[in-house]
Amino acid sequence: MTGTAAVALAAGAVTYTGTSSAYADVQVVTDSKTGADGKQYWVENHLVGGDVNKIRSENNGQRKEWLLVWAGDENIADTVVKDVKNLPGTISGGLNKAKNALPGPDFLAVIDATEGSPTYGKVVNTATVGPLVENEPHHMQYVWHKGDTIYAGALFAAATYAFDVSALPQLKLKGVSLPTQTLGGSVPDAYWVLKDGTAYGTYMGGPVAPGPYTYANGQTVISNGFAGSPGEVVRFDQNAQVLSQTSAATPQGDNAKLCENLPTLGQPTCANPHGIQAREDLNTLVTSDYAEPRNIILDPVKQPSPYLRRPTVRTWDISDRNNPKLKAVSYLPDGPRAGDYDPLYAESRAVMETTVTNLPGHKGAFAQTMQGGAVFYTPDITKAEPHWYQVWDDGAANRALGNNDSIGASSNGGWIQTSPDDRFLYRAIQGRQKGTLGPDDPGTTGGVYVLNIENLLAQGPDWAGPGIQTKEQARSGADNGVLPTLAGAAPINPGTPGAGPHWGAYDNFELGEDGFYHEVTSPDRLAVSNYFVARSGLDGDHKVNIVKLSPDGKATVDQNFRDEFTGQVGINFNRKSWPHGDFGNAKPHSELFVVADADVK
Repeated sequence: MTGTAAVALAAGAVTYTGTSSAYADVQVVTDSKTGADGKQYWVENHLVGGDVNKIRSENNGQRKEWLLVWAGDENIADTVVKDVKNLPGTISGGLNKAKNALPGPDFLAVIDATEGSPTYGKVVNTATVGPLVENEPHHMQYVWHKGDTIYAGALFAAATYAFDVSALPQLKLKGVSLPTQTLGGSVPDAYWVLKDGTAYGTYMGGPVAPGPYTYANGQTVISNGFAGSPGEVVRFDQNAQVLSQTSAATPQGDNAKLCENLPTLGQPTCANPHGIQAREDLNTLVTSDYAEPRNIILDPVKQPSPYLRRPTVRTWDISDRNNPKLKAVSYLPDGPRAGDYDPLYAESRAVMETTVTNLPGHKGAFAQTMQGGAVFYTPDITKAEPHWYQVWDDGAANRALGNNDSIGASSNGGWIQTSPDDRFLYRAIQGRQKGTLGPDDPGTTGGVYVLNIENLLAQGPDWAGPGIQTKEQARSGADNGVLPTLAGAAPINPGTPGAGPHWGAYDNFELGEDGFYHEVTSPDRLAVSNYFVARSGLDGDHKVNIVKLSPDGKATVDQNFRDEFTGQVGINFNRKSWPHGDFGNAKPHSELFVVADADVK
């Protein structure tokens, strides 16, 4: 099959076909599974260069490392009204446009991430999924290890896909979880893979139907429905089949002032879990509550209240892996600039992500706020009531990113992750959009910054603060010998406020002298994607960049990771053609570094 890809949406339904003028010798390989509804679900590989062994053996036989990017087809709902009339598929549209109003498939892009390869940065496969289309691909797990299933969620479909990546660049479908299998929650967000290959996933939204829902453990919650509240934690087997569902709600409800719901619930709740990470050796899971999702990502109208964004982190006992028990709900504290702006931008607001430490002597975890623009730390997640301290303000990295202010409010930070050796904390921020804090607000450039956290973690699990207490400390990143210090920063999209990266992943592999890849504890690069959720009003330029890391934490954008069509730094997902056809722009949300099983030891 040369330059043509067909995506069958369902038996007896319309088939959308795209003819790619930019790719030749595309081999199409499909793998399908029967879903719980009895219908067929599939992944369709579009391998550029034909034979998969030929693709794998390029670069004089050197084994390949791949960057997998989970991306959604841009659709008409992502487009501002004034541009709709110009899209292909409309009366005045033209096929020379990058945007395409016609329905298209979501996909995993497989990109050559082998440094020094002649095809470095080239898309060698787009593995499209069907029959569901345009369902806003969101997150996968945070890091991949040999043998792991890739778990990937689709926000709007409330579906979770399980992929087999053992024979990259080709993928297979291991299974799919449909909304009927997770009636206790909706809007899947992130995943954490356990050592046994199973995974926990956060479903940020409420049960599929409003009203009462009873879980297998006997807990009954009253929900305001799909994409509402309260959300849940799901455990999946390696084929995305549901092993358990557990509500994130507290039986007594949460703080009524800080946790609003629309429509209002009798027991107010902040239980909308987004980030999720675990310490299996401590039998502890940590989740962070972000927002009641339908008022943020499913509705283009601005949210009516800042208190729909959450200030809470939840810790769980996972001694019984199939029956997580909620131990504590912690409310992050407001910081010294909390009263300066709209309450939406108080330091505690919108706890998107959390990340655990890794080494046996450490018990702490970090949490970050998207609108609040701050980083928090608790020294011991096993405590009955963990205490969280603010230890960093995103504004303290602004000048290193080329900005003229040190304001962390509305930094729009997303990804945060500890390095495997617990030396560094990696952070991606999109930056503040122009006009956010007032008509004269110029906004800020986003990017990646790196914090050294060695001194903080050295204080041990009994550290009792204090954290940041003054505006001066927040602005300067004051080094008192304990709190994190800025090790490096790399601006992305300088001069374009709010267009930096939302998500990222570090590269935990290196090529050994034996010719095979091995895992490392000190990553020397990471990848980031410049896209959030278009319907929220926070989009991005749809590029994927690689950032190089030095041993001391300094960060620089990789100038060799360039788009195969434009030649510009960063892989541009705004393009007319893909291996699967001329479907136009795509939205890259999350990424992972992955190696075929045969190439890693």
